[in-house]
Amino acid sequence: MRGRKINPHTVAPDRWYGLAAWKRRAAAQLQSEPLCRFCHERGRVTAATVADHIEPHRGNWNEFALGKLQSLCKACHDSGKQREELYGFRADVDTAGHPLDPRHPAYRR
Repeated sequence: MRGRKINPHTVAPDRWYGLAAWKRRAAAQLQSEPLCRFCHERGRVTAATVADHIEPHRGNWNEFALGKLQSLCKACHDSGKQREELYGFRADVDTAGHPLDPRHPAYRR
């Protein structure tokens, strides 16, 4: 893929992460937000290594290329974020044990 223009509409979505445009965008995200957002919300300081789409792009190029990003560490991206996408809320709690996500079932009436 190096050295030539790629039409993203002819490339499988899982290969979009290898495109130079994505690599530049991800690097810029990690530079502007170098700490894991999820860890920070729990009072921990962890270096972010993944530029994550806040809303899943689900194979939509415009969402992939333009959707809002957040910085996460690999552990949060591979577990907490995946769980959030599956269940619709995050399970993180604060130091008192209260859920951080207002969508958590504990806050439903």
